[in-house]
Amino acid sequence: MHPLIAILFPLSQSSWRANRSTLSGYFLAGRSIAWWPIGASLFASSEGSGLFIGLAGTGAAGGIAVAGFEWNATYVLLALAWVFVPVYVSSGILTMPEYLQKRFGGERIRMYLSSLSLLLSVFTKISTDLYSGALFVQVCLGWNLYLSTVLMLLVTAIYTIAGGLTAVIYTDALQTLIMVIGAVILTATAFHEIGGHPNLEEAYLSAVPSKTIPNTTCHLPRPDAMHLFRDPLSGDLPWTGMTFGLSVLATWYWCTDQVIVQRSLSAKSLNHAKGGSILASYLKMLPMVLIVMPGMISRILYPDDVGCVDPGECARICGSEVGCSNIAYPKLVMELMPSGLRGLMIAVMMAALMSSLTSVFNSSSALFTMDIWRKVRRGATEKELLAVGRYGGAPRATGGCLDGLKGSHLLPEKCLHALCLCLERNLCQSNFRSTKKQALVFLDYLAAYVFVIPGLCNARMGLCLFLVISWIIL
Repeated sequence: MHPLIAILFPLSQSSWRANRSTLSGYFLAGRSIAWWPIGASLFASSEGSGLFIGLAGTGAAGGIAVAGFEWNATYVLLALAWVFVPVYVSSGILTMPEYLQKRFGGERIRMYLSSLSLLLSVFTKISTDLYSGALFVQVCLGWNLYLSTVLMLLVTAIYTIAGGLTAVIYTDALQTLIMVIGAVILTATAFHEIGGHPNLEEAYLSAVPSKTIPNTTCHLPRPDAMHLFRDPLSGDLPWTGMTFGLSVLATWYWCTDQVIVQRSLSAKSLNHAKGGSILASYLKMLPMVLIVMPGMISRILYPDDVGCVDPGECARICGSEVGCSNIAYPKLVMELMPSGLRGLMIAVMMAALMSSLTSVFNSSSALFTMDIWRKVRRGATEKELLAVGRYGGAPRATGGCLDGLKGSHLLPEKCLHALCLCLERNLCQSNFRSTKKQALVFLDYLAAYVFVIPGLCNARMGLCLFLVISWIIL
């Protein structure tokens, strides 16, 4: 069976059964979802193809510390269910900017944050997921990068438009099962190749490419590769930043981002929302073993490819002169898996990609329809709003597709954009004396700080646009 069939088979049924005739039914699944699909969807929405590529690649380059990004979510998810969701439910909101409008009064802050969130979804979320998914398909199937990107975008958009959030959540639940089963099989096979977990550290520290750069140590694995908490001064991922700094970003993503909160708001009761968060917390403990460690094993088995450091050699292997650690996971799939299981792993990556894309498409449609279009067309009927919600995502998807074809060097910009937005939202929700004008000005000054950081041209261009928008709204 073709891997795409395994993913697409249940979509028609879930889309057909979905309650799509009302705004609440389309964007919040009629607030009727049980705890287990919510938990699976929370996990699948965050485990995009970019995470498989990025976590495995970072694990291959630096060890297990990157798993802290996943483990940090385990307690923040509990804060979502016990602290944030009760407030959101009692306020009767559908989108996060709507909550801030009720908190501050007025509509300018709502319009501003909706515009900001839509721009970020195009230039960070959609583009990075599309690029990493297309990279995997290119390595495994030999398809053209541009063709892969367009096909994945079309398939994902079709069933998101057809079924709304109900189809997205139940499809995410199925895709979570596919991802976990496939990743467990690959992990077990990879550990068998190196003789089990006890040999991981010794084998990783000796995984040195044959072609190195003289008088440098960049070809050597980090000696603290097996340390989850690293030195705050010399570590590449210091424990202070991973514990305290990352918690700020995690709170933004898991507690105030529209993609995540929208799933919790679709629960049939507050208890089901809490149960979904607990399930997602347990699932978020898996990537260290199922993604990060296989990335390290990929470097052990293929040090000349995954661990290359010579620019010319790296360009020959993967087309990038700065390193080939991003091919760690697809390389492992293609070399270790037999044909049948290789198809399963391709299905895993396609499932991961489509889970994250459908989540972004549906949530950004809710933002555009409820916060922007309803403001522009005050007399719009529910039928018109539903049509806009279904078909208004095409320009955003196209923009993300074009941006995703540029390449993979988007992480610094994504983190800075996220930091600006999360700090504003967290302070806005916690400081009861602040005004909407202070909130807007705060983000502008924080965003302007990026202009002093070298090497972030795209970040400067995007944040310049945000500054202009905010002052126009003010």
